[in-house]
Amino acid sequence: MAGSLFRLVCTPANLGAAPEGWVGSMLEEGDLALLVDDGGLDAISEVAHTLDLDTVALLRPEKSAERQEDTVMRYASAKPLVWVAPAFGARAQSWAHDRGPMTLLVATGAALSDDERRRVERFVVILGRQDE
Repeated sequence: MAGSLFRLVCTPANLGAAPEGWVGSMLEEGDLALLVDDGGLDAISEVAHTLDLDTVALLRPEKSAERQEDTVMRYASAKPLVWVAPAFGARAQSWAHDRGPMTLLVATGAALSDDERRRVERFVVILGRQDE
């Protein structure tokens, strides 16, 4: 989406328990980039079909967690970021805290819980208000 407010980076599994329409609603003002998980291409395809997308951005997989964090940080560029991952290293946490654009780190390797989805929703609302 041109002019998007933020980027969302996660795996297909992180979106698995979201209520119908939640992901699409969050992405009305954001871009999605997926990380490969154990579901592979089938899981990515399922997300694309659920969101009625012909294409889906995919971040390249890296051999180490540190290199994967580097890839996500480069992808974030100057955009606000919602980043969902099982864990975050000290360097990624410091980067998220110190960078100018707002960044929300959600530490989970599973589907987002109700509380985590509410955190993401609040983040997106705040970004929208700042953009007004």
